[in-house]
Amino acid sequence: MSRDLTSAVQAELLKMKVKPVIFVEAVFTSGTLRVWSGIGTISWNGQTWTGVGNLGGISPISEGTEPHADGIELSLSGIPSDLVTKALGECRPNAPVKLWFGFLDEAEAVIADPYQSFGGRMDVPSVEEGGETSTIKLRVENRLVDLGKARERRYTHEDQQIDYPGDLGFEYVAGLQEWNGVWGKPGSTGGSTATSTGPRQGEAGGGRRHEI
Repeated sequence: MSRDLTSAVQAELLKMKVKPVIFVEAVFTSGTLRVWSGIGTISWNGQTWTGVGNLGGISPISEGTEPHADGIELSLSGIPSDLVTKALGECRPNAPVKLWFGFLDEAEAVIADPYQSFGGRMDVPSVEEGGETSTIKLRVENRLVDLGKARERRYTHEDQQIDYPGDLGFEYVAGLQEWNGVWGKPGSTGGSTATSTGPRQGEAGGGRRHEI
């Protein structure tokens, strides 16, 4: 599978010694959290990223030739037990999560540009409690998982307003449910339509003939 890698990143991959880094961005109720795999803070993409060092963990990102909705698991250890409830309350199911993989140069600066290797949405978190500290694990589902979910949408006027406010294309859908007639033929709005014609060739008289 091809990768949209910059020439600088491709050149870095060919070196014998590299400094790989991972950036994670996740949206919580209190705001957007941006962390990276190093220690201290670092600037990249116009944002400041906080280092989690060895306290952070990421499960392997699987990939194959066939489309699969494989997710990943993010973990953060060393959280004081009295802050676990607060941390869990910050999680927002279906909130976006992004992950980038990149490198640092000899001056500890980010080589442009890290590659986004995963994007998904938060699932329900879990906690592994220890003596004084705990570890929070957050499952992140692949965006492809939405393909397996049923869409509760309807061909109604109300549903049409969700995406196209003011559009009247489905305004009379509800009334059509009770309509009983033949589509495309002029006539009354009753249960049948009638049209009148003059005498056909070969018919005697000038009587009127009704076609139903």
